[in-house]
Amino acid sequence: MYTILLVDDERKMLDLLELYLSPQGYHCVKCESGLSAIRYLENNKAELVLLDIMMAEMDGWETCRKIREFSNVPIIMVTARDQTFDIVKGLKLGADDYITKPFDEAELLARIEAVLRRSAGKRSIIDVQGLVWDQEEHKVHFQNEDILLTPKEFDILGLLLKHPNRAFSREEIIVSLWGYDAETEERTIDSHVKNIREKLRQAGFPIDQFLRTVWGVGYRWGK
Repeated sequence: MYTILLVDDERKMLDLLELYLSPQGYHCVKCESGLSAIRYLENNKAELVLLDIMMAEMDGWETCRKIREFSNVPIIMVTARDQTFDIVKGLKLGADDYITKPFDEAELLARIEAVLRRSAGKRSIIDVQGLVWDQEEHKVHFQNEDILLTPKEFDILGLLLKHPNRAFSREEIIVSLWGYDAETEERTIDSHVKNIREKLRQAGFPIDQFLRTVWGVGYRWGK
């Protein structure tokens, strides 16, 4: 489950954002000031920050600048100001995207998913509740116990982990990992996924809560 840090000095806006995001499987942490957000990030992990610009005491620009002094966490600026200068200023300070109020719920969710996908694509190590997928060392372990996966099992797991909540068809998995000219059959993907499930289950990881079969489509990773 992704943790999203919501930063806004209006309690109603924080509650509204949580109302949008929680049903989508996101864990929301609410902060009513830039300073409290910085303190949270100094001691806790979040996968993304939704940061309002117009806040008292410390505005979103200053908060973004201070966060960037110690963290590369993705930041989406949430603002009622849609002037080009304001948008450019936020991006130059290190924000990854922006959305203006009032916003459409579907657009907000789409922007969050896009930023998370870009962030995941840059990561060589992914940790999900103690399950660690390490691209550089080509290893998977859970609670420090190695899980022996074949190269293709490793690649399939990595593809799903890097794109949480996205449903991949069997054909998309084949093209992504084998290439367009591959003669691999779709049932081969089913066999690999079955093996991944069994190996992670034996290691004690609650795989059935995360690796989902999307009937008529393929597979996705996400609660």
